[in-house]
Amino acid sequence: MISIRNLRVRVGGFQLQDINIDVQSGEYFIVLGPTGAGKTLLLETIAGFHPVLQGSMWINDKEITGLTPEKRGIGIVYQDQVLFPHLSVRGNIAFGLKSLRCPKNEIMTRVNNIAQLWDITDLLPRNPSTLSGGEKQKVALARALVMEPAVLLLDEPLSALDIETKERMQRQLIDIHLRLKLTIIHVSHDFEEAVVLGSRVAVMSDGQIVQVGIPDDVLRRPNSEFVARFALSRNVFSGQAEDAGNDYAVVNIEGTRILAATCLRGAVRISIRPEDILLCREPPQSTMENVFGGTFTDVVDRGTLIHVTVRVPPDFICCATRQAFEALKLSKGSKAWVAFKASSAHAFK
Repeated sequence: MISIRNLRVRVGGFQLQDINIDVQSGEYFIVLGPTGAGKTLLLETIAGFHPVLQGSMWINDKEITGLTPEKRGIGIVYQDQVLFPHLSVRGNIAFGLKSLRCPKNEIMTRVNNIAQLWDITDLLPRNPSTLSGGEKQKVALARALVMEPAVLLLDEPLSALDIETKERMQRQLIDIHLRLKLTIIHVSHDFEEAVVLGSRVAVMSDGQIVQVGIPDDVLRRPNSEFVARFALSRNVFSGQAEDAGNDYAVVNIEGTRILAATCLRGAVRISIRPEDILLCREPPQSTMENVFGGTFTDVVDRGTLIHVTVRVPPDFICCATRQAFEALKLSKGSKAWVAFKASSAHAFK
């Protein structure tokens, strides 16, 4: 559906470099990265807002690299909605159709249909200034979708919404994506959002794509320290991997020998997600290959979850529910145990 090859774009002092992406027809594709990674620049380049120094872009076997934005069949929605304050909701949604001089009855039908799809029919007569943030975002999405684009580009469309509204909008996006079978490229800095919405994820850093895969692969099998830390693995260590047979290695980290399921040898990094580490007050009766005793040194309350640091060494950050943590009755300086599977210790160079 969408093919981007060897793309290079420069805006000011920033550059996209060697971007190669394939997005399948009907796929919900997430572009993830921190602020300043180049996510919005990539989206706007696909939309046709920036000249290309090198490379090509294709949609449905048609090259769009040199086409003007209006000839690409692409809709784009930004975080701040950019609704026209002098027009009603109906007028905002109909704006693009009117500019194409569509017949009035067609405009009315398409606007009513898209409003019904987003459940905003009752908002059509209202002025955008009277809408909530979630309602404004629905109107912006409806305005883009009424044009029946081949591809929909979303630039952090949910980041300004409160948690409840955000989760409700995520469910609606999933539903509408499935119903319309629309190809979507969605920019975000939120890994949780990527897991909920995305069929695949591309992680960006400094204008480059550094990893592409399904969300769980990127989350649990990062290919670099940058991706591991961006995905909040929290436990990222450097050590020496020695052969342990049967595609396993023992990785020596500060004197602690961690068994990892990997074929890599020599200098490696390993990442272990905090939710994959079992926290215990006593040595656990478990088949997990890695069991270490240490000292409970710190706790961070994150509301629904508690992050606990146990010094072995190294420092392991574990994740526990509030109820589970309170049941352990740990106090700083007390003995604690951590346990995790060899498969949870992901190694990379």
